[in-house]
Amino acid sequence: MLQDVKNRSRTLARRYKALTRRHKIGISGVAALGAASIVFTAVPGGHTTTSEAAVTPTRVTYSSEQLQGPHKGFTEQFAGSSLQGKAKEAQEKAKAEAQAKTKAAAKAEAKAKAAAKRKAAEAAAKKKAERAHRAKKAANRSAKRTHLRHVRPVAAKTYTNNLNGWIKESLDIMKSKGIPGSYNGLYRNIIRESSGNPNAINNWDINAINGIPSKGLLQVIPPTFRAYHVSGTSWDIYNPVANITAAANYAADKYGSMDNVNSAY
Repeated sequence: MLQDVKNRSRTLARRYKALTRRHKIGISGVAALGAASIVFTAVPGGHTTTSEAAVTPTRVTYSSEQLQGPHKGFTEQFAGSSLQGKAKEAQEKAKAEAQAKTKAAAKAEAKAKAAAKRKAAEAAAKKKAERAHRAKKAANRSAKRTHLRHVRPVAAKTYTNNLNGWIKESLDIMKSKGIPGSYNGLYRNIIRESSGNPNAINNWDINAINGIPSKGLLQVIPPTFRAYHVSGTSWDIYNPVANITAAANYAADKYGSMDNVNSAY
């Protein structure tokens, strides 16, 4: 029976090692009491034995060392699990950051492509507008050259160097200056005054006596010629066109028109 008790004690000791300090204290006391009880009841014949060896309680041992065995394995397992959780969390964080960077890079690339596409479109539109502008200018130049090729220069109007030509040229100038008069009115007065001679001069009338004889086709005295001279014509009083236009200008001022003059004026 003592051997059986020892075996039980060893079993309890092994289990005792796996327990906490508080549990160790409680179980050690219980084990000591149990051993003493077993020894007491094992004495034959109902005698009581108070052997010191039999009743001496097992000393309770206290230890401050960290528990080994199952407790240590649990701590390591917990620590490992915590590290694994942190590693997984770090991996997920790194993965999220990588995805965010990839997304930002894709967005930036798309934005750059859109900007490049817009810039290319603007450049193409500008080139197109420039080509259209050059084409329009070229077309205008071509049209202008074509127009110039088909437009014949208007020849300057010419007049015959005789009474008929002098009267016609004078009428064109009078028309441009707003001086009234007709071919017949001019011709009639010219024939009466000088018989159509542009160099005619009157040396016998009052004007001649006064030193300002009448001259030219319409017998104009020098002061009147200068006062009613028409711009664009000669200042020579004997010039046929200058003489006619100055006389017609004077007649328009004094009589309304040379057509209203029927005698010396």
